[in-house]
Amino acid sequence: MAHRPQLLRRLTSSLLSPRFFFSTAAAACPSNKTQIYVSRSRDPLLNLSVEHHLLQTVPTDATVLMLYANAPCVVFGRNQNPWIETNLARLLASSQRPPIRLVRRRSGGGTVFHDEGNVNFSVICPSAAFDRNKHAEMVVRALRRLGRPTARVNERHDIVVDGDGDGDGGGTFKVSGSAYKLTRLRSLHHGTCLLQSPNLDSIAGLLRSPAEGFIKARGVDSVRSPVRNLHLDVAAFEDAVVREFEEMYGRPDVRDMVEDAAAALAVPQIRQGYAEMSSRGWLYGQTPRFVFSTHPTEQDPRPRPKLPFEERIQFEAKQGVIERFHIENSKGAQKDVSSLVGATLYDIDDWSARLADAGLASQPAQHIGEWMNGILGTDLTKA
Repeated sequence: MAHRPQLLRRLTSSLLSPRFFFSTAAAACPSNKTQIYVSRSRDPLLNLSVEHHLLQTVPTDATVLMLYANAPCVVFGRNQNPWIETNLARLLASSQRPPIRLVRRRSGGGTVFHDEGNVNFSVICPSAAFDRNKHAEMVVRALRRLGRPTARVNERHDIVVDGDGDGDGGGTFKVSGSAYKLTRLRSLHHGTCLLQSPNLDSIAGLLRSPAEGFIKARGVDSVRSPVRNLHLDVAAFEDAVVREFEEMYGRPDVRDMVEDAAAALAVPQIRQGYAEMSSRGWLYGQTPRFVFSTHPTEQDPRPRPKLPFEERIQFEAKQGVIERFHIENSKGAQKDVSSLVGATLYDIDDWSARLADAGLASQPAQHIGEWMNGILGTDLTKA
């Protein structure tokens, strides 16, 4: 028999012992009712693509646990707006190497920062058995097992702790948030758990967009909460979660480890999912309709800060394509910039040049364009 590539091998720890390549057939086998996967890849697109493949593949009556951690990245929800959720200019300017990646996932929910100290847990189960708290409570039991007795699930289905988590200090802090995806027969609940992230101090700046106050969107906004690390060992956390999962569902039929990215991408469904999530059309072009306005309007009366120009700008975009664009001067006279209608927002590499090409005079085009480049993160979105 030919030697198969190692895509998913059983953990070599006390939890999981070595085994060779796991095929889609093994995941889909009707007798494999309980499955556990741990990924050692740090590629967020690969981990999310494997996770999605499992959601589409495993038996409809199976329950699956997947654990993974990603390289530093900002991950936002399926129906969110990256121009609202992320400081795109700061993301590009970050000194992090490799650069912090921006990722749109397939599930709903809010925006989160991932790194190697922020472990992801994912549970796939029959839709009929779906409960937003059930597997969050599983993680809470694991945290209490590890000496964090104040861990609990709050009314938003987040996991929170008091103080440092072991009873010392004041205040309540979020340590885990969740997102969900429901299909007709299967459900996905995935969440994060802040164990020992070295980037905690920079998260707030990355997740606070300068464009937020100028955009009225139809998508889902994130709810910000104070966060903190639990200061727990990653391996110990994984071990505790696996043990709690096994107590709920019994000894797993499949226990595997994702190691080899090339082999994973050899699976057509994983490769296709990865390619889709890598595309700029997925990242920006899936954005729900939104209106950008530099001034208060009847639909969006929020006050705006003073800007370095007198012109008023408003545009509306859907799926990243500009559907209308208006500019008027301080006297209310409108400029004809209709050539911008139909432009793809994330393909604009310099707003100054595009405004000038649309007919705006050189000086205002320069002033407005430089401001828009910064606030919309053009240097990142054009890449």
